[in-house]
Amino acid sequence: MSLTEIGLLRWLREGRQSRKLILLIVFIALLLDNMLLTVVVPIIPSYLYTMSHESNNSELQWGTSRPPTSSSFQTIFSYYDNTTLVTADVTERSQSEGAAVQPTQGPEQSSPSPSNDCPKADSTLLNENVKVGLLFASKATVQLLTNPFIGPLTNRIGYQIPMFAGFCIMFLSTIMFAFSGTYTLLFIARSLQGIGSSCSSVAGMGMLASVYTDDEERGNAMGIALGGLAMGVLVGPPFGSILYEFVGKTAPFLVLAILVLFDGALQLFILQPSRVQPESQTGTSLFTLLRDPYIIIAAGSICFANMAIAMMEPALPIWMMETMCSRKWQLGVAFLPASISYLLGTNIFGPLAHRMGRYVLHVLFLSTLI
Repeated sequence: MSLTEIGLLRWLREGRQSRKLILLIVFIALLLDNMLLTVVVPIIPSYLYTMSHESNNSELQWGTSRPPTSSSFQTIFSYYDNTTLVTADVTERSQSEGAAVQPTQGPEQSSPSPSNDCPKADSTLLNENVKVGLLFASKATVQLLTNPFIGPLTNRIGYQIPMFAGFCIMFLSTIMFAFSGTYTLLFIARSLQGIGSSCSSVAGMGMLASVYTDDEERGNAMGIALGGLAMGVLVGPPFGSILYEFVGKTAPFLVLAILVLFDGALQLFILQPSRVQPESQTGTSLFTLLRDPYIIIAAGSICFANMAIAMMEPALPIWMMETMCSRKWQLGVAFLPASISYLLGTNIFGPLAHRMGRYVLHVLFLSTLI
């Protein structure tokens, strides 16, 4: 065995006990999960409109094309020489000749069809609001239903296996987004992402809580990990819209799939997800947690904080396409101000919560919402 292999094995052995590497893995997992969450925001409305617009144009061209008509004939029998004369229908012939003589419509009289980048006054775009909203909400709905089961599961088998399962599901969802051409497949890919996100987020944050036992260190580690979440929210929309504009729909998802594979390789070598490592302490029941007022306040704060951006995600790109004739890359860049402020907030309020008190920050947050 060479010195390089010995050094690599020593690094892996030390890395399995390193809290910083575990924090790095959780950071990357949350980063990629939220990149996939937000990269579809500028892509899906424009892509669904393009699909429906092309299908409507093809149906219109098929319906207006003149089908071949069979010519009608008349037979005249002559009793003089016992012969039969075949003649074409004069009415149909005159109509066909009249249609051929009709002048073609000038270019100034032709009605222009709306382009994909400027779909003003198009009813197809208005009908997308519900479809896009349901597709985006499918991920959160599935994650809401899955989270209560992932928590007790991590207490029984450990955090490593659910974390790696989240990687596998996220990779499958990313590949489905890249090559799906129908609304149904996109809906399934978004729903699968909810399961993968539930595994990654619950197992990842639980792993950090078990590794960082000190309260101050845990708060700083949670802030860094949530910084990865904010970084994904920041990078996702412009990353997806720019690649969708200049390369194509599959490009951002293939790049994400490569990054997800890198995170999976880190988990495979560092966390060793093949081993079952149950927790020593018995987990608290779900009903007991639901009666805790602090948990209810925290859950309500997170709910209201994400509700505003969740309402903007399906509505803002469609509104920009309809009223501003925005290009595809502009649909994602419009989310940069909110993402930058979210990134700054996650890195500031982690250490600040330990100094000022988490309850004080919650009160300040609720006052800003009011």
